[in-house]
Amino acid sequence: MRVVIIGAGIGGLTTALRLHHEGIDCAVYEQSEQISQLGVGINVLPHAVKELDAVGLLDRLEEGGVRTRELVYAHRLGPVILSKPCGLEAGFDFPQLSFHRGRLQGVLLRAVRERLGDDAVRTGHRLTSFEQDSGGVLAEFVDRQGRSLDPVRADVLVAADGIHSAVRSLLFPAEGPPRWNGVTLWRGATDWPEFGSGGSVIVAGGTAAKLVVYPIAPGRTPGTKLTNWAICIQTGQAGDPPPSRQDWSRPADPADLTEHVGRFRMPAVDHAGLVAATEECFEFPMCDRDPLPHWSQGRVTLLGDAAHPMYPMGSNGAGQAILDATSLSGHLARHDDLADALRAYQDDRLAATAEVVLRNRTGGPESVIDEVERLAPDGFSRIEDVIDAATLEAAVSGYARASGSSQQQVNS
Repeated sequence: MRVVIIGAGIGGLTTALRLHHEGIDCAVYEQSEQISQLGVGINVLPHAVKELDAVGLLDRLEEGGVRTRELVYAHRLGPVILSKPCGLEAGFDFPQLSFHRGRLQGVLLRAVRERLGDDAVRTGHRLTSFEQDSGGVLAEFVDRQGRSLDPVRADVLVAADGIHSAVRSLLFPAEGPPRWNGVTLWRGATDWPEFGSGGSVIVAGGTAAKLVVYPIAPGRTPGTKLTNWAICIQTGQAGDPPPSRQDWSRPADPADLTEHVGRFRMPAVDHAGLVAATEECFEFPMCDRDPLPHWSQGRVTLLGDAAHPMYPMGSNGAGQAILDATSLSGHLARHDDLADALRAYQDDRLAATAEVVLRNRTGGPESVIDEVERLAPDGFSRIEDVIDAATLEAAVSGYARASGSSQQQVNS
């Protein structure tokens, strides 16, 4: 068996590692000429770390990221709504880790090249079409200048090529562009003094105005960490056309954030100073797509953001792609009929990820912040006077079960 993977992001590279782990030959085709370490912060929950540990990467991951110890949800004006331990501190068998997205991608890329060979990831290949027959799939590529490259034949084609997936557009040509929820997201990272536990994730504010801060790597000087921040502001209406293409590397001017920074109070961190000290930040319209009726067609299937792009709530985008890779590789190893294997993978993952996509549209676990701010728009002194502890716990634990990230699911 030979599998062609389209896209060298987190989903595609993890798929290559999982297939290799199962003894299945594969190669990754990436349209970029070079794989740069783009993006800013990303969280990988214990259920996804568990799958990367299964292919022997835990030590490398812990070297490149920060072990997350605490999650704090807060009102936009500062009062804490809930604080809960994360990862090992919460009793999981595996840590929760925060990374620079590019560094995580780099760990995966190096592992793929070490284990599968330097030519296992082939850059400068943009997929333009594919054809299937009873014996396999023929993929057609062009280079950056649009010149045809040698076609590639394989038994299975896996599309892990993101929210603008070429394969998805060929399978569903009438789908149209991604759906914008009206929120613009600005992100950046810079070295900053440690705060909280040294591994705290703080989410302050609801859908209309949200500030997120957490460390993602050791800093260059003692007592500091490379610290990720994100500001999400409702700048349009859900369903409006996105104001720009959904590109995590689209540069933005930090000066554009001046009016928004003052909407937040964050006692644990000088967030205004953090944003002002950041030399480079990025702008992104928060988009997803409607869940699909199916991902697999014959010997072709979708994975990760190509299958289920979702709003960045609950730290689940990368994690769900990693779970996809585990499921897909397992089914390909167990089924003799490859089309049956892809349908089994789809049956395993489509409904679960669709639920996460739809939950994230209403805020995911962070919907509790919206509810508290609705009940107490000017803040509060005691959270017990605003909302009961059982309601808070139900929102968080219900989302964890739906996403497969509850402690019972991970440790079993």
